[in-house]
Amino acid sequence: MTQARIIDGKAVAERLRTGLAEEIKKSGTKPGLAVILVGDDPASQVYVRNKIKACEQAGIESYEHKMAATSTQQEVRHVIRNLNVNPLVHGILMQLPLPGHLDSSALINEIDPDKDVDGLHPLNAGRLMAGLPGMTPCTPQGSLLLIKEIQKDLTGLHAVVIGRSLLFGKPMGQLLLAENCTVTQCHSKTRDLPGVCRQADILVAAVGRAKMVKGDWIKPGAVVIDVGINRGDDGKLTGDVDFEEAAKAAGAITPVPGGVGPMTIACLLMNTVKAAHA
Repeated sequence: MTQARIIDGKAVAERLRTGLAEEIKKSGTKPGLAVILVGDDPASQVYVRNKIKACEQAGIESYEHKMAATSTQQEVRHVIRNLNVNPLVHGILMQLPLPGHLDSSALINEIDPDKDVDGLHPLNAGRLMAGLPGMTPCTPQGSLLLIKEIQKDLTGLHAVVIGRSLLFGKPMGQLLLAENCTVTQCHSKTRDLPGVCRQADILVAAVGRAKMVKGDWIKPGAVVIDVGINRGDDGKLTGDVDFEEAAKAAGAITPVPGGVGPMTIACLLMNTVKAAHA
């Protein structure tokens, strides 16, 4: 039987989007978000449609740039450079993953850091590390907002992050450090991962393995943030945490779907508004 408080990412994201829409109306400036989609990956097409729909609802102008899967590095670079100097475009999002022949890191580096609403440019990574203002990756930012729905002051809490990717794990660790947490960053080489997780007041899982984190890995009362999205043989989505088991020990936990996912798009909109008002 579930005991933990369920952290409703849909409700928090809706509240955030409503606030952003009001902010846009008051500002008199209509933010613009350009989305670059290279190829015809079905999942990417769905993500882009959802992002464009969210933009419309919030009052953000969206500019979609669909490019063939055979597009060259130079062609994608040309689109990015044009968007960098377009005054109507405040944010640029390049939907990942790109086709295998393209160098995604080199193309991310072409994006104006102040328009890099995904927060992936090395300059923004450095700003985050240094505690300076900049664009923060959307999913870690959304995860932190969900944690703070449960506990506003995180000072002194032990946070364990499973994952060390540039997209999520590393920036998540930096955000938690900035909140004065003691942070342990775990990965595939971590010894006694279950034992480390049991020490966590805040446990964030982003490993891409369905139900890897078991209920007996959870410290009683811990806040558990499940970033994983895995589709089972039955077509259902599951996270990296065994929800039914973990919910018996955790104090609060995010569901999959309906937890972190909606926050990612809401924070993308927030970064776009931030860029427009900079």
